[in-house]
Amino acid sequence: MAFIDEFQFFAKAGDGGDGVVRWRHEKGKEFSGPSGGDGGRGGDVYVIAISDIHVLAKYRHEREFIAGRAEDGGSNSCHGSDGKDIVIELPMGSIVTNTRTERKFILERVGQKELLLEGGFGGFGNEHFKGSTNTTPKESTKGKPGLEDTFFVELQLFAEVGLIGLPNAGKSSLLNALTRAQAKIGNYQFTTLDPNLGDFYGHILADIPGLIEGASGGKGLGIKFLRHIKRTNTLIHLVSLENEHPREVYETIRKELGQYDPSLLEKEEIILLTKTDMTDLGHTEKVRNDFLDLKKPIHTISLFDDASIKQFSDYLAQTLADKKMLAEQISIEE
Repeated sequence: MAFIDEFQFFAKAGDGGDGVVRWRHEKGKEFSGPSGGDGGRGGDVYVIAISDIHVLAKYRHEREFIAGRAEDGGSNSCHGSDGKDIVIELPMGSIVTNTRTERKFILERVGQKELLLEGGFGGFGNEHFKGSTNTTPKESTKGKPGLEDTFFVELQLFAEVGLIGLPNAGKSSLLNALTRAQAKIGNYQFTTLDPNLGDFYGHILADIPGLIEGASGGKGLGIKFLRHIKRTNTLIHLVSLENEHPREVYETIRKELGQYDPSLLEKEEIILLTKTDMTDLGHTEKVRNDFLDLKKPIHTISLFDDASIKQFSDYLAQTLADKKMLAEQISIEE
């Protein structure tokens, strides 16, 4: 399935229902007063953020979204039913721009719902115009048309966790191990790159490909993919114990990140020493000690050891849950 990260569509909110002219009928008196009801309100157009990062693909042949028209008013003062709202699902990280007004809606969290267009108000039935000087009004009004506009969607993924390291560090394998039971994982073509994306308990993880020496100058690392990770909150830096000098490998990648964008060096970082099965415990501990001066979380893993995978998975899940809870508390206090 091709990965779609840009999308333009036309949307129209529903028209309001018309008000009507109706009369009450009582025994012995044909017209006992006005009873025409008001029309309902047209349906609104919303967008909502979901965690499915490739949901835009289902809109490949659908470029118009029209909400429901409201019902007209009825007899006996019955109000017309409101039109049906339409809700367009977009991936979290989407930026929706009204091409006419240039107003932007940024979908930053799963479940965030934004109103794009309001439906038209319903018209008034003749009962609305009844008064002391107008006891038999014959007036009614039409419903108002719903708003309409064209919108452009640009996807900038909120990759909460980015997996970085040399091509031999085991990033893709780790992504598969962490997300295989949670959501879809696919290869999405960006020029010559194949970044892997996965859902880990509602958090997007991204395997950042092409991080090699010279990447900051454009070698190996695609600029288009970088826009999808610039809002990454946490980096998991994988360093393979197969390397002769693991600390030097780590510093090489850090240098490339800093040369591309110094703010990447300020992000939270977890150091993950991989492929412990390729060496002995003594060497693993020695390398681990070489990183202690960084005062960052350091973990070890072998993708052939289910226990080490579970241990790291549990740690990461708890870490992300704690961060989410803290962010929610800060939001409430503000």
